[in-house]
Parts: sequence; structure tokens; C-alpha cells
Amino acid sequence: MKKLYPILTTVILIFITSAAKAQDGFSALIKSGPADATKLVNAYGEPLFKGIGLGLNSGWYSSAKAKKLLHFDLRITASASFVPTSDQTFDVTKIGLSNNVRPDNASQTMAPTFGGSKSANGPLLDIYDDNGQKVGSYTMPSGKSSVIPAPQIQLTVGLIGNTDLTIRAIPTINFGSSGNISSIGFGIRHDIMQDFVGKTVDKLIPFDLAIALGYSHLSMNIPLTVNPDAGAIPKDGQQSTDFNNQHVGATFNNFMIQAIISKKLLFFTPFLAVGYNNTHTQFGTIGNFPVTTGQTLAGTSTYTTYNNPISINETSIDGFRADLGFQLTPGFFRIYVSGSLAQYKSVNAGIGFGF
Repeated sequence: MKKLYPILTTVILIFITSAAKAQDGFSALIKSGPADATKLVNAYGEPLFKGIGLGLNSGWYSSAKAKKLLHFDLRITASASFVPTSDQTFDVTKIGLSNNVRPDNASQTMAPTFGGSKSANGPLLDIYDDNGQKVGSYTMPSGKSSVIPAPQIQLTVGLIGNTDLTIRAIPTINFGSSGNISSIGFGIRHDIMQDFVGKTVDKLIPFDLAIALGYSHLSMNIPLTVNPDAGAIPKDGQQSTDFNNQHVGATFNNFMIQAIISKKLLFFTPFLAVGYNNTHTQFGTIGNFPVTTGQTLAGTSTYTTYNNPISINETSIDGFRADLGFQLTPGFFRIYVSGSLAQYKSVNAGIGFGF
């Protein structure tokens, strides 16, 4: 386990660092005000939400053969989901923004998503108050990464009745300015061949067939820093000026069910799995956030303080997935490799040990 710990730390750090790359983008979008910012963050962050969901539904099983009673394996794997071209940009005029947020140039409306180009910013957006007076502007952020990583750490233990239990867990780990992460989950795999054939299954059927399901819950927090625009003052005495402890709070609830077929050939086991996966995402900005909403008669910008201004509650992943891969089991050591076809293509690889 001591040899696996550095790998575990590296995998989790890569994951939360990728999510933390969204800090600058989300901070800028809050300037649009709660309703419009929610739509912009949802459109910008959608590839991140999908990629995390697909990754967390990956790597559960790499064989249809359930563990024997009290046999186990402990594995650390990581997934990488690849954002397709179709999800790397979006049109800011097609997501239902109010008239308070408008492109500065009507011919420049395409913006990168989180999974878009890192070398190109999006269009300039102008912000107007309710009287139609321009009070600010900002440039849509560039993309951050077209590859979305996700970690999986799990222990599988054999039960009775050709069934085993899998537990996934990441204790709360703090990464300083990058935020923190924690996760918990469980899975069940049942080898169904013996239900029909009995103990002679190995002689009559040349492969293993199982039904498996898994559920996991991941929580993460990413610090944010959003201060009033330069020179801006509170709209009135009711506006809070305490902007400490701003952060993004996000949870991902993931579910998958699959049929798995595999065949062990000495220490090499190829497998194919097909089924359904789902991810429900809750994403919000927590704390007080200043948003420029007007000007004084003297032309000084004024801000309104919004508490918890962005709240997204959606199903990010919902549909078919197929996984093809193999595991190598030379002695106690384990190597796992697979590729997935779902809303995004992804790969999963890892190591472990067991018997």
C-alpha cells in the first residue's frame, strides 16, 4: 500500500487541479448577475461536468468473474475523458441570456467552453443595468483542458453466492489554495452463469457473464476570489462588504449498471461491458459576491452583493455506455486498461494487487 500511496496522491492532485483551472473563468462570469451568470457557467462548464461524470462511472470492473469468498483486490485507476469538438464552443446568444448581457460585437458570439481552446478568448460581453445604461464589460474566458481526468480508488471483496462487494472512497483531502475533495461509493457484481448452469459452469460455458452496478458520490470545493470592480462602491447600506470564504461547492452523484462478459486466459483477461450510466451534478457559488449593477449621478460604479448567486442542478450524463479492455494478473499484481464509448470517449488505466 505504501507504494500505491504516491500514485494515489498524484492522481487526485491532477483531478482537483484540472477542476481548479475553472476558477478564473467562473469568477469572470459572475459579473453577469445571478440569472445570466448561471446560464453562462452552465454552458462554459458543461464539458467539465460531463467529463467528471463519465470518469467517475469508469473503472469499476474489468472482469465478469466475481471474487471468491474473502478474496480481494485493491486498485487505483484514473480515467481521461476527451471533449469532442461539438462541446468545445457555444454561442452566447443561444443560451437565453437577458437583455442585460449582450455581445459587444454582434458578429462575435462564439465562446470557448472549459474544454475549448486555451489560446483564444471568447467575445467581449457588455453589461447593462435595468435602465439600459452600460455599467461594465468583460471578455469570455478561454478554454482550460479538452481532457478531463477523474480518479478511482476502490477495494473489492468476495462474498458468498458468486457475488462481490466494491467500496470506493477518498477521505477528505485538502490541497490548500486548490480546494479539497472527498468521495464515497459502493458496487455489487454477481456472476450469473452459475445461477443457470450450476457448479459445472466452467466445463460447459467458455466465458464468464456478470451483472454489475455501482454508485458513487464525490464532493469538491474550489476557492474563488471575486472583489468589487475597481472604484465601485456599495449600492446602498444594505450591501454586505464581506467577501471572505467565497468558493465553488460541487457534488456529483453517479450511477452505472452493466452486463460484463470476459474470458480468463492464464493471467490475461479481456472483457466487454455494456450498460447505462447517469450523473447528477449540483454546482454552486457559495458566499457573498459583488456585481456591478449601476452608477451614481457622478458616474461612480455601484455594486449589489449577492449571496450564493449561482446554482446548477442538472443531469449531466444519462445514457448508454460500452467498455472494452483487459486486466493482467501476474501473481498478486494487477494491471487494468480499458476504453469507453459514451457521450464522450474515454480511457481508464490503473494498477493494484490482490488474490
